[in-house]
Amino acid sequence: MIISSGNNYIGALKGNHSGLLAEVEANFTSQNTYEQINKGHGRIEKRRVSISQNLDGIRSWPGLTTLIQVESERQLLRHQFIEVTIETRYYISSLSTTAQKFALRIQGYWGVENKVHYVRDVTQGEDLSRIRTTPLPQILAIARNFTLNLYRDLGFENMAQAQRLCSFGLDTLKQLFRMK
Repeated sequence: MIISSGNNYIGALKGNHSGLLAEVEANFTSQNTYEQINKGHGRIEKRRVSISQNLDGIRSWPGLTTLIQVESERQLLRHQFIEVTIETRYYISSLSTTAQKFALRIQGYWGVENKVHYVRDVTQGEDLSRIRTTPLPQILAIARNFTLNLYRDLGFENMAQAQRLCSFGLDTLKQLFRMK
């Protein structure tokens, strides 16, 4: 994941940056921290975003000015048991700003991720599709995106509800496509 605007970036460190990731994990020292708690979808998530502009022990990276650590603790109620997961993620950035602003940027990215990919996977069943012959997967992805944009353009906030409504018949689809 890379969130960029102009010449600035925020990039997630994953296994493909194993050397850099190991250096950041070993040398990260928090200089500013922001905490937030979110409730919804049957879970409570506590997030602590810490930043460090101390790059001692970190290899050279173009434009790198800030290291970011995001610690997430999720509590999910499953069958009368509370399941707790803890995850730590690291990011690098060329930006110099506060932990709170980084938290909002990263959360905003995941909002987009959830708004599009989650809907395509769950509501439209994209992951369950058995179609693998090129170019059909790409064509169906375009069709799925088109329908989501159409639903949103018409003011739907619940994509599953919009899809159910449109499956009721040809008249509904004609209205959506503004056809006679």
